[in-house]
Amino acid sequence: MRRKERKHRYIFVVGGVMSGVGKGVATSSIGTILQSKGFKISLIKADPYLNVDAGTMNPVEHGEVFVLDSGLETDQDMGNYERFLNADMPAENYLTNGMVFKYVIDKERALGYNGKCVEPVYHITEEILNRIKRSIKKTNADFTVFEIGGTIGEYQNAIFLEATRLLKIREPENVMFVMVSYLPVPGKIGEMKTKLTQNAIRQLNSYGIQPDMVIARSEIPIDQKRKEKIAVANGVSSRDIIAAPDIESIYEVPINFERDGLSQRILGHFGIRPRKKDLIAWRRFVSKAKSAKKKLKIAVIGKYFDTGDFVLSDAYVSVIEAIKFSSYWQNVKPELIWINSKEYETGKRSINELRAYDGVIVPGGFGTNGVDGILGSIKFVRENKIPYLGLCYGMQLAVVEYARNKAGLINAHTTEINKSTKYPVIDVMKEQKEKLIKGDYGGSMRLGAYPAVIKPKTLAHQAYGTNKISERHRHRFEVNPEYIDKLTAAGMIFSGISPDGKLCEIVELPKSVHPFFLATQFHPEFKARPLAPHPLFTAFIQAAIKKK
Repeated sequence: MRRKERKHRYIFVVGGVMSGVGKGVATSSIGTILQSKGFKISLIKADPYLNVDAGTMNPVEHGEVFVLDSGLETDQDMGNYERFLNADMPAENYLTNGMVFKYVIDKERALGYNGKCVEPVYHITEEILNRIKRSIKKTNADFTVFEIGGTIGEYQNAIFLEATRLLKIREPENVMFVMVSYLPVPGKIGEMKTKLTQNAIRQLNSYGIQPDMVIARSEIPIDQKRKEKIAVANGVSSRDIIAAPDIESIYEVPINFERDGLSQRILGHFGIRPRKKDLIAWRRFVSKAKSAKKKLKIAVIGKYFDTGDFVLSDAYVSVIEAIKFSSYWQNVKPELIWINSKEYETGKRSINELRAYDGVIVPGGFGTNGVDGILGSIKFVRENKIPYLGLCYGMQLAVVEYARNKAGLINAHTTEINKSTKYPVIDVMKEQKEKLIKGDYGGSMRLGAYPAVIKPKTLAHQAYGTNKISERHRHRFEVNPEYIDKLTAAGMIFSGISPDGKLCEIVELPKSVHPFFLATQFHPEFKARPLAPHPLFTAFIQAAIKKK
């Protein structure tokens, strides 16, 4: 007897009315809920940009670039996916218009289509569906939740909608569409308005797609009357309209969705039953986050601030979340203060204010802006024994500061800022030099997961509890090996090294001279999860608690 083929289910998430309504969080939450019911979940993000990946996008304009283990530079929503599912996403789970079009054009140039006329609808749409199939094979998932970036009606995401429509025709019983739409409550009117969402659904209908569920984003929960209005106007059952009001923490979203019966409606749509019962571990984390009362004052000194405060949560989102996870599990609530390092250079702010903080973090970045302000900040926290965690650029500048002020290498610098410095303690990696000469910038840094060996009896070893680690990288510059002996003689500890002994991964100072001063060349924030906080962030938070 032939074995019955296992069905795979697809949930496509689209946005209505406007961008920024929370499709990424909704997608992550749907995945988290279904995972809690015992299913294996794969989350995919499709971005409408012609960029081949997110690596060349300005973080001030687009937000954080999130790096996968594979080294693929992706949209920040991939970070949400990993954090919510507590799982690593493969490269197959991120695609852009540019990535798909480039693949098809390159294949056509190589006669991969045997002389056929290559068209958007069949060849582009088939490649999109083929990438979904490759993801299924890679993840062995029961469900694929596929987020289509942008908003209904935008020209650039139409090809993704067409691909999903074709899949719906082929496998009607296995496909579901979810629209995340915004319902405003105008202040002068004082009631929730549904017409924008009604029109968005009609616009989706024009693509040949009817949503099976609507997630209603608004300041307040949607009431039954408004649900019925949408149901009558657009043919969506009122029971399939899920409330998504504004809340303090995005991690409450899965719990709120469940309160409105989301998993019951999704599983009912596919005619299947849950294998497990509840979001037990997730509820515990949310409870810890809510119960944390004691505040911890953390300064984050960064570079990407020039377009206003709204940029902050996007430019450094993984750092923010990593701080939160470690803080909540230590029963404290982080009070994050954002400091533009350029304000220390202009005198708009006094560096002495850092005395009032329980800890200081310098995250990643590129370029010359604000460097002197960061160097002055690092010197201050080192001399005043304020817990310090440096990430990528925050490590490179910590080495520069120490070389100048403790190792006697006057005016030492990174060649990223000063190519003719007498003491290039930070220099471009050898394999990167030729790429820079050729102008090869996209996807060409040291990217993705690499192993490292941890030196015993160090802060790093104490935090990790192991001699071997794997962390994600995104950089071109590194500690110049020629200066390691001089820096070591001056008291700096190189506690994490690549297995071949060539690359410095972690630097720190002995506890005898500083309670917690540690910096990494890699980005530990990319592997921090709500249910598995990163050990280095936790060690930093513990040191900050002791200082307080």
